[in-house]
Amino acid sequence: MTSSKLAISFFIALAFTLGCKSTTDKPTNGTQQDPASAVQLAKAKAATLEATQAMEDYAYARKAEFVAKMQSDLVATQEELDRLAAKVASSAGSAKAEAASKLDAAGKKLAQTKQQLEQAQNATESSWNDVKSGFKESYAGLKDSIAATRLWLSEKIAP
Repeated sequence: MTSSKLAISFFIALAFTLGCKSTTDKPTNGTQQDPASAVQLAKAKAATLEATQAMEDYAYARKAEFVAKMQSDLVATQEELDRLAAKVASSAGSAKAEAASKLDAAGKKLAQTKQQLEQAQNATESSWNDVKSGFKESYAGLKDSIAATRLWLSEKIAP
């Protein structure tokens, strides 16, 4: 329902903006545009601003959904790290110490990502986009770290 209102608002603003006559259609001689065009332009700008605000509100309105999904993903990531740690603990050899340091680094990235998610959970509407992008960047780094660790482990430690 909210997304349909958003789409309708956007298309109304777009249609209104496209319906306005361009000032380049008239010869310019240094004079201002006529009052009717100025009113139309002001209305178009207001409608566009309203549509933009509606899109931002919609993204912020889904914050709880985003946080819940990311919490679930982080739980799964923690479980994966635990499985990798168990694999390292059951192994022997010189690779075990190096594997432990790689797992420790991934664990630190997980803790950092959890902090970012906590900030996202506490974000205000004005800070939401910045906090969300910071979390996504941290989460991508965490996933890359775990993938690299998993690959390294598969090469160094037999299954």
